[in-house]
Amino acid sequence: MIHVLFVCLGNICRSPTAEGVFRHLIEGHGLGDHIAIDSAGTAAYHVGHPPDGRSQAAARLRGVDLSIQRARQVSKADFDQFDYVLAMDTENLANLLAICPPDKAHKVRLLLDFAADGTGNNVPDPYYGEGDGFEVVLDMIEEASQGLLDDIRNKHL
Repeated sequence: MIHVLFVCLGNICRSPTAEGVFRHLIEGHGLGDHIAIDSAGTAAYHVGHPPDGRSQAAARLRGVDLSIQRARQVSKADFDQFDYVLAMDTENLANLLAICPPDKAHKVRLLLDFAADGTGNNVPDPYYGEGDGFEVVLDMIEEASQGLLDDIRNKHL
């Protein structure tokens, strides 16, 4: 079993979207028994809360249900449990590396490292934005999710 953790700041927009999109993708490929997925935030602002309603609405339009998820804060134990700890941006990447045991740092990367261009850009935080921010986030996450699945298949399955 491969374990994947998606991480943003509050675990109510980007990382739950990534969790839902990736779960939808792997279930569509019949890999739900081989890959476990979760999400967390580097901050404890929204622990126990469901994903932002705008994230849920945008995901639902693409057939992805985020409604059962609840925010939690990342813990040091996550670096032992997860094979991939994927930050949505460089700020959260730095926060993760600050608490990660040095021998586990190889597990921590940016989600967009798996996008087709492999540039490792940031997934922008749509929380305070207007317009199509949640759609843009979904587009970026969907592309990177396919690259992540390809990486897991090549290395582990």
